[in-house]
Amino acid sequence: MNRLPNRARIRSSGLSHYTELRAKPATTATDHSPRRSFQPAHSSSLIHDVGLSLSSKAMSSSPSLEILVRDAEGFIVWNGPPFSSNGQPTPKNERVSCSSTKFSLDGSKFMAVKSDGTISIYDSPSLGEVRSFAVANVTATEISPCGTYLQTFQKPTTPQEKNVSLWNTDTGDLAHSLYQKSITKTTWPSIRFSPDESSACRLATNEVQFFDPKDFSKGITSRIRVPGVAAFELSKTPASHVAVFVPEVKGSPGSVQIFGCGKDAESQPSARRSFFRCSSVQFSWNHGSTGLLVVVQSDVDKTNKSYYGETKLHYLTVDGTHEGLVPLRKEGPVHDVQWSFSGSEFAVVYGFMPACVTIFDKKCKPLMELGEGPYNTLRWNPKGRILCVAGFGNLPGDMTFWDVVSKKQLGSNKAEWSVTSEWSPDGRYFLTASTAPRRQIDNGIKIFNYDGKRYFKKMFERLYQVEWKPESPDRFDEISELLKSVESLKLEEGKSQGQGSSQKKPVASIPTIQRPAAYRPPHAKQAAAIQAELLGVNPEGEMSKNALRNKKKREKKKAAEAAAASGSNNA
Repeated sequence: MNRLPNRARIRSSGLSHYTELRAKPATTATDHSPRRSFQPAHSSSLIHDVGLSLSSKAMSSSPSLEILVRDAEGFIVWNGPPFSSNGQPTPKNERVSCSSTKFSLDGSKFMAVKSDGTISIYDSPSLGEVRSFAVANVTATEISPCGTYLQTFQKPTTPQEKNVSLWNTDTGDLAHSLYQKSITKTTWPSIRFSPDESSACRLATNEVQFFDPKDFSKGITSRIRVPGVAAFELSKTPASHVAVFVPEVKGSPGSVQIFGCGKDAESQPSARRSFFRCSSVQFSWNHGSTGLLVVVQSDVDKTNKSYYGETKLHYLTVDGTHEGLVPLRKEGPVHDVQWSFSGSEFAVVYGFMPACVTIFDKKCKPLMELGEGPYNTLRWNPKGRILCVAGFGNLPGDMTFWDVVSKKQLGSNKAEWSVTSEWSPDGRYFLTASTAPRRQIDNGIKIFNYDGKRYFKKMFERLYQVEWKPESPDRFDEISELLKSVESLKLEEGKSQGQGSSQKKPVASIPTIQRPAAYRPPHAKQAAAIQAELLGVNPEGEMSKNALRNKKKREKKKAAEAAAASGSNNA
């Protein structure tokens, strides 16, 4: 192996900031036994939050929420919400300097790339460092869904060098290695795992190769031949199928195909959909692995209606009973599409602004229309009952929260300049964050209740990453139980405050929230302001003093003219 350069400029997977790592002379894995935990900075305490507190029984049975925050000084983990009596989060550990962090999908472990180039694996509950890896010249890292493996990519120096390594986080041993020339968003991580790590596969030339996740020494256990395959996506639990994309070539249409995992190399797809004008696709499997949504993107719109090309939304089932377009009632791009956590319905926000929002069932039949507005983002509550419809990025940040079971709007709010957004695992809180490098100013965190009321806000000089510690939603109570507990708390509070008084206070109900105003381009706002100035009306619709004075003069003049006209008629 050729000598590696002394310093290597790397980019962490999934992040857009860069940091320098000093190359190590060799690859080593350090075991930290016994596990050493960080010294807690403060003791955490859970206090009942008015309107969102649970009974003590529910609190003891459900895990506590935690938030990972990474700023310019490193990462720290917050306890809560609900936060302590002063409304501020309590840190669970001392701040650790690092350049990137990521939880495993099940939340059992998380990975941190430190400033000296060391990759540390932590046990999430105790925040103890269980193992560290010193890998030379690393440019990308990834932790497997259950935290069993750490995957690293090193810039290759020779074609014979195996620059993709798969490390066992428990033993520190090298489980598998292979060569890959470069990585892109569609080709990293090189080895993909299903959420439960029951299946593992990778994309190779004209085929998808499968491995045994428990024993990579067996090598390739099976493969599916797909000439021209450019992208693939494993289904969620159960990992029974894999979707592949083949771009169009020399007049032949592109296609999306679904294969069963573990089949023979020459097996036929169980479902297939072909289309022209396709440069890229986005896959979205439902929970249960029965249906697949495919957003097909074309760089050129032949109708010249969109500068950004055109998008189409296709739906396929693994048994081949449904293959076709999702019927959208408005022209324009597909901004976002999200499956509910039950996997029985999905929501789509689409069309030119103001965009439409529609919920469909598994047979692509519309179930509910949520109107139009300046929206481009959908976030399903982990419990599946509440849907947040928002407009982030270059939109004003309007958010509406819908109860899709009762088909009612719970509330609305605004989160300007949001870059990331995510529901808490228990479905009670919605977090938005404005982070660098997307935004260099006004970085901060906002947390909202499930009905849209703001619960917490904190600004940062520079904020890079915010995310909830993953937990299974099944470990928390249902939203319906939360609503009942909220009403009971309000009743108890009203009784305790009304003791000694003959009057009883009514229980407060959720106020009716008006829909957000339709999106208005800047030139329209300026035109309205100029018109208001000319007519003497301010933007809120109230008349200025001069306009009111002139209006009264005109009314008096009209009254005098009317009186004079009536007097002449009587004469």
